[in-house]
Amino acid sequence: MTIAERHAQILLQLKNKGYVRVTDLANNMDVSLVTIRKDLKTLEERGQLFRAHGSASLRQPNTFEKHVNEKESLHVEEKSRISQQAASLLKAEQAIVIGSGTTCLAFARSLPTDLPLTVLTGAMNISLSLMNLERIELIQLGGMVRKSATSVVGPYAEEMLSHFSCNTLFLGVDGLSPDFGLTTSNALEAHLNKQMIKSVEKTVVLADSSKFGLRGFGKICEVEDIDLLVTDDKVSEFLVKEFEERGVEVLVA
Repeated sequence: MTIAERHAQILLQLKNKGYVRVTDLANNMDVSLVTIRKDLKTLEERGQLFRAHGSASLRQPNTFEKHVNEKESLHVEEKSRISQQAASLLKAEQAIVIGSGTTCLAFARSLPTDLPLTVLTGAMNISLSLMNLERIELIQLGGMVRKSATSVVGPYAEEMLSHFSCNTLFLGVDGLSPDFGLTTSNALEAHLNKQMIKSVEKTVVLADSSKFGLRGFGKICEVEDIDLLVTDDKVSEFLVKEFEERGVEVLVA
């Protein structure tokens, strides 16, 4: 296989899968890891991909914090379908935790109005959206306010969370990948999310397909630490299979 043929094959796999691993490329093309790394470096210099440790993607993998008002206008239809799919999983009398972020806000707005639930959240905009639902008992975590996310973080929120045991966590993320795991753009938010995972029996991640392959500054957990992923139908079958092979159930809305 010539250099040009390898480059074409790499770009084709990236188009179909969203990202590729160096080891997989080397095995499939029967060349060394050094050769593949050189190929990826060349393609990156041409602006055709982005390299990360041990992998490559078609877009910049690092994601940075955006204000909640900006994020709320992105991928609205996908977030709506994901939220409705996730809301259909709820049962009466459950105690649930809802993380912060615009997908979680859309999920909160999709909760059945006639279903008795206890909802614990650190997101103030989510609390406000549920304020008038009589059948929902609402618990707002306290702590340091992240104004860009209208949510609280820090040791006070984590200490308060430690007093509760809930059924299910519905968690939003800024990035997720089979290899690096789940991330968010704020380190304090990531640490609070870790504590949320510890406080529940089941973790459900709500993430539209644009989050796949991205990495935020703060790592939340490994892929194996979650139970269910709800996403939209733009996600590649390759990525769905990657998560399923790690024991994660995937629902495509």
